[in-house]
Amino acid sequence: MGDRVTATDFLVTTPLPDPGMRLLEAAGTVTVAENGLTHTELADACASGDHRVVVAQLRDEFDATLLDGAKITGISNFAVGYNNIDIAAATANAIVVGNTPGVLTDATADIAVLLMLAVARRCVEADTFVRAGKFHGWEPELLLGHDVSGKTLGLAGFGRIARATARRALAFGMTVAFCPRPPGDRPVSEEELGEFAGKVRHMSWPELVDTSDYLSVHVPLNDQTHHLVDAGVLNAMKPSAILINTARGPIVDEQALVAALRDGTIAGAGLDVYEDEPRLAPGLAELPNTVLLPHVGSATVPVRSEMARRCAENAIAMARGELPPYPVNPEALAR
Repeated sequence: MGDRVTATDFLVTTPLPDPGMRLLEAAGTVTVAENGLTHTELADACASGDHRVVVAQLRDEFDATLLDGAKITGISNFAVGYNNIDIAAATANAIVVGNTPGVLTDATADIAVLLMLAVARRCVEADTFVRAGKFHGWEPELLLGHDVSGKTLGLAGFGRIARATARRALAFGMTVAFCPRPPGDRPVSEEELGEFAGKVRHMSWPELVDTSDYLSVHVPLNDQTHHLVDAGVLNAMKPSAILINTARGPIVDEQALVAALRDGTIAGAGLDVYEDEPRLAPGLAELPNTVLLPHVGSATVPVRSEMARRCAENAIAMARGELPPYPVNPEALAR
């Protein structure tokens, strides 16, 4: 990593996996918030002038008020997403933001397929059934679930993770459809589809919602996608449909989802993210037709290790006044 960064502190809100902390400690002084920081504590730390770069998590919120008072040069987010940071305010205050893209595509696609299979085949219910000593042998109608092969997977968004999910679904013999930019749309050429040309179908958002047996969410969280899946969308889905969300919790109206699952408007849901993490909407945890994971889409040892390396490299570059390898707002450096 070269010479140590002089007169710098990295404020780490949660310790990074190896090799992240080793890289930071080799480059400068590190302050770790062992018990996490409240929003007020984070704002005070950023305004203190004691820390040049914050190494942050998705749960750390950097709103405009915090950023306007901050005396930091960078935020290195230990995530691909950065909806926890007001990018416009960061840029206006010459605060460079970095993320860890291109690392967790396959791991998150695996989780999307895992959730789809687990909900369809009632795996959590079945596991609980066996552990409770209720299994007394094969029965013709024991824990009947839903087919996956031959069914239609609708992908909300068609970026890297959605494409990796499509690749897996096609191997299961599923029909795969997508809407590239819901709730809107845009043209997608055969050249852009690449390996998926002739294998997947481009649909409008209403058509995708109406026809999908499994609807899997793969869009970033922004003003257009907040509550993309609301009561109206849930009511338009097939009663036999299953919703999968591995993207961001607020893309789904969680209270509306609870009502839809409870009333049989849709058949089930598999979630790895939640609208108000770590809290769940009232009633969600009690629903048997759900599989609920604790935001583990990227939770493999190799993926988290590479994320930590990229996060640390971003932070070290920022502390040196350099453009990080994985910048979100490179224009902030010019300010």
